Amino acid sequence: MSMRTSRRSVLRAGIGALAVAVTGGCATGGGAKKPAKNLNAQAQVTGSITIWSWDVAAKALKRLAPAFEQQHPGVKVNVVDIGYDNAYDKITIGLKSGAGLPDVLQVEGQKMQSYIGTFPSGFYDLSTLAGPLKSQFNAAAWATGTDENGKVYALPWDIGPCGVFCRTDIFQQAGVDPGSIQTWDDYIAAGVQIKARTGKKLLVVDPTGDSTFPMLLQQEGQGYFVGGKIAVNTPAAVKAMTVMKELNDKGLVDYEKGWDALVSSNKDGNVATAPTAVWWSGTLTDEMPELKGKFSVIPLPAFTPGGVRTSNNGGSLLNISSQSKNSATAWAFIQFVLANSDNQVSMLKNEGIFPAFVPALSDPYITGPQDYYGGQTTFKTFADLAKDIAPVEYTGDYSKASDLVTTATSAVMQGGKDPKSTLDSTAQQIASATNRQIAQ
Repeated sequence: MSMRTSRRSVLRAGIGALAVAVTGGCATGGGAKKPAKNLNAQAQVTGSITIWSWDVAAKALKRLAPAFEQQHPGVKVNVVDIGYDNAYDKITIGLKSGAGLPDVLQVEGQKMQSYIGTFPSGFYDLSTLAGPLKSQFNAAAWATGTDENGKVYALPWDIGPCGVFCRTDIFQQAGVDPGSIQTWDDYIAAGVQIKARTGKKLLVVDPTGDSTFPMLLQQEGQGYFVGGKIAVNTPAAVKAMTVMKELNDKGLVDYEKGWDALVSSNKDGNVATAPTAVWWSGTLTDEMPELKGKFSVIPLPAFTPGGVRTSNNGGSLLNISSQSKNSATAWAFIQFVLANSDNQVSMLKNEGIFPAFVPALSDPYITGPQDYYGGQTTFKTFADLAKDIAPVEYTGDYSKASDLVTTATSAVMQGGKDPKSTLDSTAQQIASATNRQIAQ
């Protein structure tokens, strides 16, 4: 989920470890050929349900559960924090065996797409009940919970609209106005000036699992796959990787492995920016309170003047396991948590979870000034950007592609390899590993 504690786990584990057995497992146990169960909308909300979640997400669900129970006397909601490191092992085993899963599962967007492709009968079909809610959720997030035919398997929880967090004191020292940065060329030029005048680098990149390249690629409107075909070497992909290479070649990158080093580098002022998602704000306020008033946020630089200036990094959904014996109550709780502006805003206030539910983005807490940012309406900036997030395609082979792209990124940035030839080679490797065609 796109929140600070799970993000720490993401970076510690590395991108490849996130997949566990999702893409490697065959469609056994749950049986991919069986149709998904349909939810009984007439069933009563009663009895108990169990939810698997982790970290601050589990904390949020535990906090909201008593209010739901009060609305439905006799109902009991059991939230189990299964821990991020083991979450996908446990979920995958349950889907393969067809046993052992709870009523409700938290799953990240790209992983949900892998599960839908491999275990479509492992979840309830929510299309009839969730369909009318589609217009109220962020379009890119909604796409991660549906299959290629539009069948709905999960309801979006949060999103990670992206921008650039800027250290205003470093920018002032360098004589650079963050607002002057409109394109990635501007960003690189600003970084050169900042380094020359302050000695600071521009951003941190984790060579073992950085999310910058896929962020840039989604900004251009695509993922690793387009129409089921491999698209890591398209002109858009080459353009994104060229930006990564230029950042390295200008000496603007601080390479750090793992979450703690990433936080420390930013906290110590080694870098002037962090181009990332809104959830980074929770890290700043929690781990760098002494830097209050020294950050501002601008949209991502565009590739061309007037182009899209955001992307997405992170986001989870809630689904109902087909093993649930109390799907009506499970659906009622999911609606209570996710299709409710007050509850969504409370999770931003208390747990730093940025809503995928569009009506919540008009709440005064989100549109108003943020004290940490010197009165800047930071959350409103991200809320305004969220509507421009491009939906991208994930497949069951996402994790295989991600591992190979990570290797390619390091080869280009630290090994000096040519972006196009490296990505062409990576596309061939993905084709060999997945038997998919390469997009022309």
